[in-house]
Amino acid sequence: MQPPAEAFRPPVEVEAPPGIDNLEAWPGWFVGREAELAWLDAALAGDGVPVVVAAVHGLGGVGKSSLAAYWAGTRDHGCAPMVWIHADSKQGVQRGLAGLAARLQPALAEVLAVQDLAEQGLQWLATHTGWLLILDNVEDPADIAPVLARARTGKVLITGRLSVPWQAGAVIISLDVLAADEAQRLLTGLITAGGARDLDGVAELCEALGYLPLAVEQAGAYLAHQRFTTPRAYLRLLTDQPGPIFDRAAAGTDPQRTIARVWRVTLDRIAELGPAAVELLRTLAWYAPDNIPLTLCRDPADQITVDAALGVLAAYNMITPDPGSAGLSIHRLVQAVARTPDAADPHRDPEAIQQARDRAAATLHASLPDVQNPATWPNWRTLLPHIDALAGYTITSGSESTTATIATIRNNTGMFLNGQGLYVSALDHLHHARTDLGRVLGDEHPKTLGFRNNLASAYQSAGRFAEAIPLFERNLSDRERILGDEHPDTLIFRNNLANAYQSAGRFAEAIPLYERTITTAERILGDEHPDTLIFRHNLAHAYRSAGRFAEAIPLYERTITDTERILGDEHPDTLIFRHNLAHAYQSAGRFAEAIPLYERTITDTERILGNEHPDTLIFRNNLANAYRSAGRFAEAIPLYERNLSDRERILGDEHPDTLGSRNNLASAYRSVGRTAEAIPLLQRTLTDSERILGFDHPSTGVVRGNLAAARKQQSGPPGWPSTESSHP
Repeated sequence: MQPPAEAFRPPVEVEAPPGIDNLEAWPGWFVGREAELAWLDAALAGDGVPVVVAAVHGLGGVGKSSLAAYWAGTRDHGCAPMVWIHADSKQGVQRGLAGLAARLQPALAEVLAVQDLAEQGLQWLATHTGWLLILDNVEDPADIAPVLARARTGKVLITGRLSVPWQAGAVIISLDVLAADEAQRLLTGLITAGGARDLDGVAELCEALGYLPLAVEQAGAYLAHQRFTTPRAYLRLLTDQPGPIFDRAAAGTDPQRTIARVWRVTLDRIAELGPAAVELLRTLAWYAPDNIPLTLCRDPADQITVDAALGVLAAYNMITPDPGSAGLSIHRLVQAVARTPDAADPHRDPEAIQQARDRAAATLHASLPDVQNPATWPNWRTLLPHIDALAGYTITSGSESTTATIATIRNNTGMFLNGQGLYVSALDHLHHARTDLGRVLGDEHPKTLGFRNNLASAYQSAGRFAEAIPLFERNLSDRERILGDEHPDTLIFRNNLANAYQSAGRFAEAIPLYERTITTAERILGDEHPDTLIFRHNLAHAYRSAGRFAEAIPLYERTITDTERILGDEHPDTLIFRHNLAHAYQSAGRFAEAIPLYERTITDTERILGNEHPDTLIFRNNLANAYRSAGRFAEAIPLYERNLSDRERILGDEHPDTLGSRNNLASAYRSVGRTAEAIPLLQRTLTDSERILGFDHPSTGVVRGNLAAARKQQSGPPGWPSTESSHP
């Protein structure tokens, strides 16, 4: 059939008839986005001559298409016609332009091929004004470049995952997730559309979904259909069965619009550009979502590849760089999907996910700082959320999946937290480390026994002797059975048990055990072995704690003489031993010998270790204690004040040693009648000690007693126990 003559009119002569808009529908529940809508109003203002371009980019599922459709369909922008093109490929752009031509001149669809229809549609845009063109879900800027080059007399709104400059002068809008209250309003509206429902858990579910619109809509549609499932029950499903939940569409919804399937499309594209980027994403999935330091991303052996992978992931909004912190963030649901195995998804192969977990653990382990050096503590605090995340995800995926590397990370983390006085967290990590390593290497492996020793030490630090001592006893028994009574490691474990007895005030058991350990060490290791010197020092410390100064002081003096000769005057152990001898002199009331020895030791320590080393702060604190005990308050109080200021700055407000300094300063104030200053300081210290150390911790009890005494304006209660190193 011959088409009518009007079918052959040139595009410049064709006027757009009413009713040819082909906007996509926007969600029935559209919440928030006021700022973004206003930005689009401003960006796309004017008559579109020359062309006005705005681009909305963001993570898949964040609502870019919904925002574009809602803005186009509800705002007074005055554009006609409105042309929506699915621009995820060259073919999609071509089909969209062809569809425009067919709507303008239906007869052409019967006589022209698709590519010719597309040319007609593009010519029409190039020769008319007032139109709005929405290029949705652009994957490759090259696919739309010919359109932007020729269609110069209207308004163009681009959506896509890519964060790239689309065209000179284009306004770029980065679309983030919903605000918490907006996400909750969206989920509540979807769930209650059919009537009142149990909304328990709405806030927690939205948080778990990371406030991502598509995830919230997917959950809302599921809950609207499953009327006997509550938001809290869905949250449990999200934890227990993430795979099906991420990939399940509710009845009556688009099965392709699920979190897992939307992101698979993105990952397909990323894999084409750089397979290493997908591998890196799987690795990042095992860390906490925010403030991931670049040290956990980078491979010094192949930095070029890693940097390229980071660039691709950032371009597709799968990660968000944070130049201010030299780190990045990743949406928690991106992580959850990336670490959830699915044999049907090539990007989530179970073996690949396991390998990614192992890479994440190895990188994190290699990044762990020195536990003892305060200069590294900020790095520890940066890594702690990622350590907790890796540990938590590993537990969720099954305790049998743990590794020796993860157990070691948890052990080292527990030791750091124990040193910070964060005993609850420390014990949790150390308990898991000991249990997990026993599962991997066996309960009698030397490393497992070492982890058990660290757990016992943390119980001891927390003042929980009833749990610490049986662990030390079991450890010693196992060491004696496996390695023998006289193995060097057995001697160390025997020393540690004696130290626990001493800390618990059980001197009748501690001292004979120390004496036996020294006798064996002198015979096996020799009189001058460093461990023998340490054991002898610890026995002297036990004598002092038991009030047996006549035995303690000569043993300290002999040990120091040997240590100075063997290790040297400036060895850290020599400084600690000398400090503890000064403490013994002080305890015996021999201030004329104690104070000069403290002063000499501090001078040497400041020169050798530095003014801010933890040992320097300990020694300075105890010199202040000696001044106070000798009644030299004019020297004690300024030194306490200086030490407290230094500890707050170096160790932090909540470190156990800082709490000790605050207690000691308050006690010094009270000793000179300055109770108006002492009581607020003790009140603050008691509150912090109960929260950080625990209500029943021995040091908390000391502060509580000092506060009670201060309130009665009485003097003379014991000060905070001086910190000493019994096994340097």
